[in-house]
Amino acid sequence: MDDALPLLLLGSASPGRAATLERAGIEFDVLAADLDEEAILAAAGELSPQEQVLLLAREKASAVTAASEGGYVVLGCDSMLEIDGEVVGKPHTAEAATARWRAMRGRTGVLHTGHWILDDRDPEDEGTGATFGATASCEISFAQLTDEEIAAYVASEEPLEVAGSFTIDGLGGPFIDSVTGDPHAVVGLSLPLLRRLLAEIGIGVHELWRDA
Repeated sequence: MDDALPLLLLGSASPGRAATLERAGIEFDVLAADLDEEAILAAAGELSPQEQVLLLAREKASAVTAASEGGYVVLGCDSMLEIDGEVVGKPHTAEAATARWRAMRGRTGVLHTGHWILDDRDPEDEGTGATFGATASCEISFAQLTDEEIAAYVASEEPLEVAGSFTIDGLGGPFIDSVTGDPHAVVGLSLPLLRRLLAEIGIGVHELWRDA
């Protein structure tokens, strides 16, 4: 590792999260974790949506750290949409995505994204061994979609493997009327929160900029 540039390892296969870091000029590597999320949550018992995403973010960071070459600052993330106290994860099937969009249209939900940092840098590289995290949340108001729009969006397959059955940075963008809160959190990675978390282990986000 370059001592002058602490290197971030993103523990997620999400294109939206990677694109957010890239647009912010942040240098990073990617190593996705393959976890049984349902089993992890079932074993944890009753948790709030905020606690659920933070737990999964922590587990992803831990798994990625164990599988990596070491020496990274690892970032694990997980997102869930909450509407009327019900958590909406990835639909996986066209039928589920269609049903969810019919229920969500014209309504407002809260997207929660857990962020977990694990400092796996070597001590000589100022590594702290710290492991901690926080959750960012934002309100999302969905447009009143027609059945035709829902069918077309589901047929694109974009919403099938994303939390809440939507994206704001892809084909789903026109179907989001408004966002209240950190707009970056909608794609599953809050840059302001990342900045604050990095600061807790003595890293300025500007130190991760490419060519910094």
